[in-house]
Amino acid sequence: MAETPAGTSPALTERQRQIAAAARALLDAEGPEGLTMRRVADALGIKAPSLYKHVPDKTALELLVVAEGFVEVAEALEAATVSAPDPLAALAKAYRDYAIAHPHLYRLMNYQPLRRDLLPDGVEERAAMPLLKAVGHDGDRARALWAFAHGMVSLEIDGRFPPDADLPAAWAAGLRTFVQELRS
Repeated sequence: MAETPAGTSPALTERQRQIAAAARALLDAEGPEGLTMRRVADALGIKAPSLYKHVPDKTALELLVVAEGFVEVAEALEAATVSAPDPLAALAKAYRDYAIAHPHLYRLMNYQPLRRDLLPDGVEERAAMPLLKAVGHDGDRARALWAFAHGMVSLEIDGRFPPDADLPAAWAAGLRTFVQELRS
């Protein structure tokens, strides 16, 4: 991949953009089982070995999609918090909305080790910045809040809460705890 400004999508060739779009469409439609070199090649109407000229392996293919996911998350969180009277609540809502709208991508981004060495520079940091700002740039608090939000959305998209669970109330209780901690 070519050089790219920090925190933005990687500078891709036209073919890499086509590959990333096909991979994302398959992931969204079929889940991780659909994200194979062969399925992406089929979607593009080419043979799988042709993909290797543009994307060296499945890990690189997944990271094309993950990098775009980080950019999308960053944009969603930035937009939600730019003028929000309650940045934590706005941040939590945007994070939850994104995860629920894109469960397969969310899992790909968060349920396995992240190959930071293969991501474009700054893309993960950009996605984390709205959270850091909301907690006064305290990295420990940001990680704790992210762990809370990640746990909540993971349990929700994986169908682990009981059907009668009041998830908005659980989110509100968790956020109240963080607000109280920030004030202390």
